[in-house]
Amino acid sequence: MAHHEKGVVRKFYEVFNTGDLDAADGVVAVNYDNHSVPGQRIGLEGFKQAVRSFRTAFPDLRITIEEELAEGDIVATRTLNRGTHRGEFQGIAPTGKPVTWGTHAFFRVADGKIQEAWGQWDQLGLLKQLGAR
Repeated sequence: MAHHEKGVVRKFYEVFNTGDLDAADGVVAVNYDNHSVPGQRIGLEGFKQAVRSFRTAFPDLRITIEEELAEGDIVATRTLNRGTHRGEFQGIAPTGKPVTWGTHAFFRVADGKIQEAWGQWDQLGLLKQLGAR
């Protein structure tokens, strides 16, 4: 069954890569909870807001899954994320700089949708690439 859960997580990342928010409806639960992002609205709308924010800041965002493991209803990923800073990101005006950062995440999948997520990403490394001090 873990193969199915991996497919759901791949579609989750594809929403970020394409910006297709309609596709999120089939992948993310209405009451989705990302435990790792303080202040992110809980639910499908909170997820869509996060996608819009990243795609505005990095319109060419590309998330590549480097490693993926699944057991039961949990999927773990290690991703490499790339984009060009073309819109405001966390108060930093667009720099036009290409950036790369990594992410580690765990997802709980049930009923064909992501219910919960936990993760860490190299926010400090990304902000340094954008010139933050």
